[in-house]
Amino acid sequence: MKLSVDRQELLRGLGRIQAIVEKRNAMPILANVLLTAEKKESPLVLAATDLEVGIRSEHTAEIETSGSLTVGAKKFFEIVRELPEEKVYLEATQNSYLSLHCGRSQFTLAGTAAEEYPTLPEFTPEKTVSVQGVSIGAMIEHTIYASSVDETRYNLNGVFLEVVEGTDRIRMVATDGHRLALVERSLGEDTSGLASSVIIPRKGLSELKRLVDEDDVDEIELAFEGNHGLARKGGVTLVMRLIEGEFPNYEQVIPKEISHRIPISREVLIQSLRRVAILSTERARAVKFEVSENKLSLSSNNPELGDAREEIDVDFSGETISIGFNARYLIDALGSMHAKEVFVGIRDELQPAQIVGADDPDSFAVIMPMRI
Repeated sequence: MKLSVDRQELLRGLGRIQAIVEKRNAMPILANVLLTAEKKESPLVLAATDLEVGIRSEHTAEIETSGSLTVGAKKFFEIVRELPEEKVYLEATQNSYLSLHCGRSQFTLAGTAAEEYPTLPEFTPEKTVSVQGVSIGAMIEHTIYASSVDETRYNLNGVFLEVVEGTDRIRMVATDGHRLALVERSLGEDTSGLASSVIIPRKGLSELKRLVDEDDVDEIELAFEGNHGLARKGGVTLVMRLIEGEFPNYEQVIPKEISHRIPISREVLIQSLRRVAILSTERARAVKFEVSENKLSLSSNNPELGDAREEIDVDFSGETISIGFNARYLIDALGSMHAKEVFVGIRDELQPAQIVGADDPDSFAVIMPMRI
């Protein structure tokens, strides 16, 4: 393998895979990136996988000799990041070493034969659906924070995506058993190409979010078949293994009756929660909400440190309601929204609260109460 490639193009491709490559794994080769140059008229292909999520990207290059090998993805990226803005010359040498030249810089990286690298899942869906990158990115942002990181609850370690029957809308839901996030959006086109309901793993969603956040992304192709999902943008293909299992009936925890919808500045509430939570217990992060006539009081108490209290003026009338929440759950939910004002919906001390952006009724969070 012998070729030259634009430094910025190579850097971009290597940057995409940094979160995918496994740095500590029973298979050390998963920390590598696979480079493939097949023919002079074909592009340079970079590929990486952790066996659950894989990415393959094509890059314009001047290929002199075809070939392939793998090298450590992290060090390769660090080297290219520090190179001058000139052409990068790559050549495979004996024993699968990679020789790199750029300007007056020269490096040699130890590698392995391409045949030793795991095969990325081959997934060619019959039909894909094109969606706006900004829309799917916003949906991920609204939900991924609520997915579980508890490996024993495997079916909650991702986000549930379903097509709303009889519409062009899709819904994404995530929960860890203590909180829930839901968002619904219209795709503006036929959704029959998507599976009716799938659970997308957290890591796969994070990589999809990075892909749609790139500057040149307008639309992205999505497809789900069997236990695999695919996202494609130009010469970049992301493949992931979906979570197999049944997602719980999330509609059971969404409050059916809300007695009070309290309008409040999102930023004011976040800042108040952060201050009061400083003296909450490390584990529970418990903060007490006490809403009374035109006033919301936030308080926390830690026997070892002291207590904190802060008041916010709100539009509320009725009997005083006291309810406890995990401050981090509230801050995460508020941080995923962009509305200047939110509605905090509550009923009583035992029912979960619902937080909805004033400008986005199709997206909300549900936070379970806790005893204080």
